[in-house]
Amino acid sequence: MLSSYGLAVFLILFAVFIVLGFYGRRWRKGDLTKIDEWALGGRRFGVFVVWFLVGADLYTAYTFIAIPSSVFSIGAIYYYAVPYVAVTFGIAMWAMPKLWKVSKEKGYVTASDFIKGNFNSRSLAILIAFVGIIAELPYIALQIVGMFSVLTVMLYGIGNIKFIEDVSLIIAFIILAFFTYFSGLRGATLNAIFKDALILLSVAIVIVVALMNIGFSKAFTNLPLKYYHILPLQVNAYWSLFLMSALALYLYPHAVTGSLSAKSPKTLRTSQSLLPLYGVGLALLALFGILVRGDSSAMSFLSNFPLASRGTYVVPGLIFYTLPSPLVGMAFLGIFIGGLVPASIMAISQSNLLTRNIIKEIKPNISSKVETQIAKISAVLFIFLALGFVFMFPLSYSVQLQLLGGIIILQTLPSLFLGLITNRLNKYALMAGLLAGLATGIYWMEVANKFGPWTTTLLPINNSVGPIFIGFLALMVNLAIVLIGSAIALPFSKK
Repeated sequence: MLSSYGLAVFLILFAVFIVLGFYGRRWRKGDLTKIDEWALGGRRFGVFVVWFLVGADLYTAYTFIAIPSSVFSIGAIYYYAVPYVAVTFGIAMWAMPKLWKVSKEKGYVTASDFIKGNFNSRSLAILIAFVGIIAELPYIALQIVGMFSVLTVMLYGIGNIKFIEDVSLIIAFIILAFFTYFSGLRGATLNAIFKDALILLSVAIVIVVALMNIGFSKAFTNLPLKYYHILPLQVNAYWSLFLMSALALYLYPHAVTGSLSAKSPKTLRTSQSLLPLYGVGLALLALFGILVRGDSSAMSFLSNFPLASRGTYVVPGLIFYTLPSPLVGMAFLGIFIGGLVPASIMAISQSNLLTRNIIKEIKPNISSKVETQIAKISAVLFIFLALGFVFMFPLSYSVQLQLLGGIIILQTLPSLFLGLITNRLNKYALMAGLLAGLATGIYWMEVANKFGPWTTTLLPINNSVGPIFIGFLALMVNLAIVLIGSAIALPFSKK
């Protein structure tokens, strides 16, 4: 269990988190009865604010729980996260400034707003909104997995730990729901800066201390080949994971929300050019999955957990046995709110889609004030809906939550990314492709998991090709239908 000093640091810093969340209502004050102000911060954020805000979407439980856990449990194939980060910001520098310009000019708040205008289709926009909302749920659930892992290590050894964890998590999410409702994106942004400062400092300290105490030679001694080398039959899985993840990130509604909060395309582009710096930290965090093997105390602690869920506690366990107690409290709080902050941003983006692209399509005459009020209430509902979603997946496969979201959100790529290039794609072909991609993705998930619990997103092809990411296969089906359908419909659209 964390010492009283470490627990005191954790609680004091959590109090700072609460204050910042509610102070966001007054920070760069605007009229929070307007959707632009509540959900996008008035589109006035500068380079470094956007850098921290979008970075908060990257430095989540995916980074410091899911990836190290998978490297520890499975091996080097999950280093796909490193090239994924290198590629995704190049995609963002091309796509997001284009989307920002159109959105600012026409008052768009979501990607579905853009898609509706670009393809003149309410039905397509509503469908994209539903897909975006659903894709965020497993991603928010992943944040909860990360928070559970911190609480488990922090409270390990005391009685009735499950009850204390559940109560702690519920209290944290009630606080999150309140400041999300009252402060909107401003509160999440202030805490993104606070969270990233804690995390970046913690990662730097742990790496230095771990390398001094453990060293690479000790960690890599007698390590099986799969932990530091991509095996021949893993090559297709590796490139499909990093390429599809790179394409998926800026399709997520929360990434669009963060991007549209910038005050100009130049600001957005500059902040994105700096974001690969986060990739350095991500690479080091992935390495924790190897370094922990050289720490006998951390490995002894991990042996107390079932083999299937052991990897989930790699980073908290290494931090606990590497740093002094006060620094452990600081690092644990960084990871804990590293789940809360992205969850807030994601819930805001979901509420934008529900309000503007579903409810407002049904009742187009609602006022701006009512629209914002509905968005606030629905953000709170989405925060608590995700709490239930996490129990559908075992903790040992936390990375699959993010990858499942990737399979879903990738099916919006033709409508958004290709829509930034042309508006000549047929709207019916886009809808058909999206539905076919979702259907085949779900079917291949069932096949890959032998119609049991979803614990992998890789579909075995044959003994010479090896497994491949299902998101890639589903997107290929989607694109084929979109391009062929649009080509067939083109002569008729000219008449």
